[in-house]
Amino acid sequence: MSISTSVLSDLLQSLPHLRPQLYFKASLTALSHAMEDQVLAVTLDQPLIIASFQRERFYRQEAHRYQRLSQRSNQIYVLSAPETEFVNSSEYYEKVAFEPDDALSQEWHLVVVADNYTTCLVCRESVGSIAKNQELPEIIPSLDMDTARRFEGIWTSEREVSLKAAELILDRIQVYRPDLADKINQARRRFGIGKGKRNSKAVSLNEYACDIDTDPFVQRLVTYLQASQYKLHKAYRSLAAQARKEQLINSISMAIRRSLDPHAVLEVAAQELGQHLEADRCLIYRAQATDAQTIIEHEFLSPDVVSVQGQTWHLGQNPLFQEITQQGEGICITDTLTDYRVTSSTSLSLIVSKFTINSWLIEPVFSQGRLLGIVELHYCRLPSHEWQAGELDLVKAIATHVGAALIQAEAFANLEELNKQLEALDRTRSNLIAITGHELRTPLSTIQVCLESLASEPDMPLELQQVMLSTALSDSERMRKLVQDFLTLSNLESGRVEWHPESLTLQECVDLALSRLRTRSSTEKIPKIKTHIAETLPLIRADGDWLVEVIAKLIDNACKFTPSQGEITIKATHNRNHDVEVTVTDTGRGIEPNRLEVVFDRFYQEEGALRRTAGGTGLGLAICRQIVNGWNGKIWAESNGKDQGSQFHFTIPIVQAS
Repeated sequence: MSISTSVLSDLLQSLPHLRPQLYFKASLTALSHAMEDQVLAVTLDQPLIIASFQRERFYRQEAHRYQRLSQRSNQIYVLSAPETEFVNSSEYYEKVAFEPDDALSQEWHLVVVADNYTTCLVCRESVGSIAKNQELPEIIPSLDMDTARRFEGIWTSEREVSLKAAELILDRIQVYRPDLADKINQARRRFGIGKGKRNSKAVSLNEYACDIDTDPFVQRLVTYLQASQYKLHKAYRSLAAQARKEQLINSISMAIRRSLDPHAVLEVAAQELGQHLEADRCLIYRAQATDAQTIIEHEFLSPDVVSVQGQTWHLGQNPLFQEITQQGEGICITDTLTDYRVTSSTSLSLIVSKFTINSWLIEPVFSQGRLLGIVELHYCRLPSHEWQAGELDLVKAIATHVGAALIQAEAFANLEELNKQLEALDRTRSNLIAITGHELRTPLSTIQVCLESLASEPDMPLELQQVMLSTALSDSERMRKLVQDFLTLSNLESGRVEWHPESLTLQECVDLALSRLRTRSSTEKIPKIKTHIAETLPLIRADGDWLVEVIAKLIDNACKFTPSQGEITIKATHNRNHDVEVTVTDTGRGIEPNRLEVVFDRFYQEEGALRRTAGGTGLGLAICRQIVNGWNGKIWAESNGKDQGSQFHFTIPIVQAS
């Protein structure tokens, strides 16, 4: 059976003048050993000894001492909760088992009643110390935090108190083990336990015994132990706090090492910091000194607290943010209801009221003097949070790590972009070598063969000489266009082109582009070309020469990939963006959907046979894109796939007055 009432509570109720004190477990262990040693060293009679342990493992640590004590007395009672081996028995001394849910499982008792002296220790463990000390071993497993447990209770050598404590515990023992009733009554009669005053035998022995006054020594011992244990306990808690701080910083450092994604790093930092400092809300967001607003992306939130994630934080209207950017230091507000910076600002007062912020910490994230972000901690419950120096140092350390993570992510992003550019340059170099080698070597070889034939065979028929000359001239023109395309693209990309915008009619530019096409050799058969340009189309504003170049290259590109029996259409419409949209549509080979963007890259060409049949350097569409970008227009391609034809669109700004 279990008894729910506390021995200490019953003792204090019976003797109201007693005042309990606070003891650490280390102090209680020292006192217990001193009381047991006193029995072994001084007592000549057979004293009554009652010991109560919270758990069997505590009893096992002291079992050998009670075997020695049993040689001095047959009135020894040891109580403990049964776990593995502890059961009711009568061997060297009386074992008394109580249930784990008994009130004794939270208490620690040792009572010694002799003829010439008494002493008792009756304590109960503080509930708060159980929860606190359960966490510490996980953080510092090498420290014996069991010694830091705290108890409240009575330690005294007053006979009245000792007899009353013995009476209360013996009553419980008799309930637990009724078979010990005769032995317990024998102890009651001998020492006068449960009577108003002691029997004559006990009085007489007490009067003539040689008492040893150990009170001064024991009091000094207790004082020393209490002070030492308090310092040790304080050191343990300081070490535990430092360990938690290092654990927090390590977890954030680990997140930085594992991922270069700043989003993941900031999310971990917000969660870990908010949990460690037990904040109601922890925010980490990116912000620069010139930003007028930002969006809250990373948030730690305790239950029943309003979330601000996804909301816009107006930095330009926040005096605290302006103070941080000017002074470069964090801001710590203990009570937002009394701080003048908050009460004097309407915007801050609204934030505090809307999100119930009672205590507020704002720490900037700097790197090389540049503001990268902000860390905020909100405490929304009363009383106001008193900021400790260790907390502020921890937030600063986390802000430093967050800054390092953002710089690292920024550097990685720049490195990736640089790698992409280097890869593009490498591809460009390879394509340049391959394509120019092919496009230059082929016409040069043809020209060389034609000229060598003309020089070595003066009797060549006139008709054949004309063919040779025509071929040489055609290939030399091909080489001229290649070199011209290289120079044009180089000038456009380097910004060395001077633009001369003017008001034009689109029909005029289309006619000029078509006239270029008609100057091509009459032996080359081209697809049918149609134009659909409304007479009511507004005037456009662009550099006429470059606009004709774009239209001509798009038409030439369409002719190259469209069979002679196909059709090419040139259409222009006035869209809603105050632009004219020109579309060149063909019924040729078409473009795969995944290649609609890359067709505008330099040196892009179709693979295999297409390169041999169509030829070209792959610079035409790249030149078109550079020209259209020059007047802030857009150019893009559309196609339903292979053999489905293609459409090339580009926009030209109109003259506003038109």
